[in-house]
Amino acid sequence: MEFKIDENLPIEVAELLRQAGYGATTVLEQNLGGRADSDVASVCQREGYALVTMDMDFADIRAYPPEQYPGIIVLRLKQQAEQWAREKVCWAVHVRSNVVRKDAHAFYETIGYRRIKTQFTFRKALHPHRNKDIPCNPEPAL
Repeated sequence: MEFKIDENLPIEVAELLRQAGYGATTVLEQNLGGRADSDVASVCQREGYALVTMDMDFADIRAYPPEQYPGIIVLRLKQQAEQWAREKVCWAVHVRSNVVRKDAHAFYETIGYRRIKTQFTFRKALHPHRNKDIPCNPEPAL
């Protein structure tokens, strides 16, 4: 599957998708910035790309019938998670990201998150010849 990232999302989203093995381009890379939603949708339709956007206009299935497009993904998770946290009177939202995912870190920073620490995971082999893909069974044998 291939994705076209709308101009209302950081360009790092396209890079994250590419790192995951998907084809991805941005509206801005194709000089479609500022164009009408219908123009962007038509380009996605013609090229066979699923659009990833935060624009709620694309959620209107009367204007953009799902069967006529390779895909339209309207992201609202960040806002919903933050709204839920506000309603629960949480003082912050924490996001964890692997230390090697530098593009993801940049993305989170562009949407207002602040890096507060770097964390590593350590492992010590207790049985060097044991298959490390088989998880340890914490239950004692009967």
